[in-house]
Amino acid sequence: MSEPTVAEATESIYASLRADNADIDAHIATLKAALAREGIKQAVFDPTKLAQNNRSGRKLMQAYFRQRGVSVSFSD
Repeated sequence: MSEPTVAEATESIYASLRADNADIDAHIATLKAALAREGIKQAVFDPTKLAQNNRSGRKLMQAYFRQRGVSVSFSD
């Protein structure tokens, strides 16, 4: 079984967010490993796919991911 790509890990995080954050910490760890493998320093999320697409929700997501070692930005 191959390691998931950043895009696959990001999609699993979107699915987890839609499922009331089910297994979010495991998905963040997978994303962190995928970022390291691909040499990417920051995960980019589409704000339209987020459950809480407001400033408060995005800041909360950034803080939660930062605590787990993943830098997050949002596409326009």
